[in-house]
Amino acid sequence: MKEFEIAFPIRHEPFEAELRTAAGRALGVKPERVADVRIVRRSLDARGEILYRYRVQAAAQGELLEAYHVPEYRDVTHSEPVLVVGGGPAGMFAALHLLMEGRRPVLLERGKDVHSRKVDVASLNRQQAVHPDSNYCFGEGGAGTFSDGKLYTRSNKRGDLREVLHQLVAFGAPESILVDAHPHIGSDSLPRIVERIRECIVAHGGEYHFGEKVLDLQPVSDGLHKGWKAVCERGSVFAAPQVILATGHSARDIYRLFAAKGWPLEAKGFALGVRAEHPQSLINRIQYHGKYQPGMPAAEYALVEQVDGRGVFSFCMCPGGLLVPAVTQPGEVVLNGMSNSMRNSPWANAGIVCAVDPGDVPAFDRYGVFALLEFQHQVESAMFGFSSSLQAPAQRLVDFCRKKPSQGLPKSSYQPGVLNAPLFELLPEFVYERLRVAFAAFDRKMKGYYTNDALVLGTESRTSSPVRIPRDPETMCAMGLPGLYPCGEGAGYAGGITSSALDGILAATAAAR
Repeated sequence: MKEFEIAFPIRHEPFEAELRTAAGRALGVKPERVADVRIVRRSLDARGEILYRYRVQAAAQGELLEAYHVPEYRDVTHSEPVLVVGGGPAGMFAALHLLMEGRRPVLLERGKDVHSRKVDVASLNRQQAVHPDSNYCFGEGGAGTFSDGKLYTRSNKRGDLREVLHQLVAFGAPESILVDAHPHIGSDSLPRIVERIRECIVAHGGEYHFGEKVLDLQPVSDGLHKGWKAVCERGSVFAAPQVILATGHSARDIYRLFAAKGWPLEAKGFALGVRAEHPQSLINRIQYHGKYQPGMPAAEYALVEQVDGRGVFSFCMCPGGLLVPAVTQPGEVVLNGMSNSMRNSPWANAGIVCAVDPGDVPAFDRYGVFALLEFQHQVESAMFGFSSSLQAPAQRLVDFCRKKPSQGLPKSSYQPGVLNAPLFELLPEFVYERLRVAFAAFDRKMKGYYTNDALVLGTESRTSSPVRIPRDPETMCAMGLPGLYPCGEGAGYAGGITSSALDGILAATAAAR
């Protein structure tokens, strides 16, 4: 087997004959003696001529390329249950893996099914009606369902990424996610994929329960058998030998539950800042060096700068995307970004955020392990306090950096609306100062990025959890709590759809063990 790279102009998809000819050259055989050829990676190269670079594997006659097959789902109707709390990527893929292991997942989701959730998301955008358990963060599929579906992680350090990607394709995602360097599904396609995952789990004997917000987790023992009991808000009680806790980074009530019971928690760093929204045409012109033509993919960017010992970086960049309200309770303004599968809106947006560590906010030390959680909440509340609505405080980018009030604002994709505001005053000073320096530095990397045609909006604050649930590295159980498996973003061990899914698979493997 040989692996080689080949490039083609962006408008030219390589034909089988062309791949076999290139494979023959790499293997040193005639094209007709190439037994198999497969594209394993595709990346865009805009440094000169606009090209797609393909990484290709090829095998000569007598050899075979390894083919991946998703392990078989088993009928678990009469098998021992495992409670899975949370229906986001960690919970869904934990449940799927439990089917492979022969265990029955019983999934408890505080929010609604994906179709009912659509109604609440629309109401949030149009009427600013905040449903605390059904929004962009909570509900079937978790935060990723309505916020883009970017599959950032390409590393197999946490596990075999193919288990996640191939299952997504089987449930309706485009096959391109198997090879693209920056795979993406889109918020218009994800709801049906999420629904199909649920249908698969139920068809094999698993259970889904919506509107079941877990208020308490109790270890139970009847002498010979040990396990866990989940007590839900509506009075329902579910029991099983193990619990996989996959509640997401915005389930602050779970951290409060752990603290009330004296169970271990740790403060951890996160990142906070703004959303920057540019015309997509501008980003295309910069990234394609003026060579962009209709039909080319909407250009992306990734930026990072060290400022006073802290990283300032772009986060969750959404080409051809929209800004959405990611609030989970009244009285806060939180922004996120999303793109549909075509990435064809007139705007590009990204979080531009500054790393924040527990030592950066000594005024919050009195909150102990919740110092950064309270800091995060205070910034979100300050944004709402200025607008008294879900309108986002906003400024033109250069004005923001110069502490200058903006004279009018450009049009934004953010549906609840924007409010001209002194955003530089609403952000914590140490965050603002680092953002100000970084924005100017970004212009040296992307000439034209620093412009008053761009808008900055507050605030981007749900980058990751500011709290971690420590777990035993060998068993994956929460420290001192056998049978309880915290995982994903809510536990502080992942950051995105694929890393959360892989962590959920690890938890399911440990629980089944």
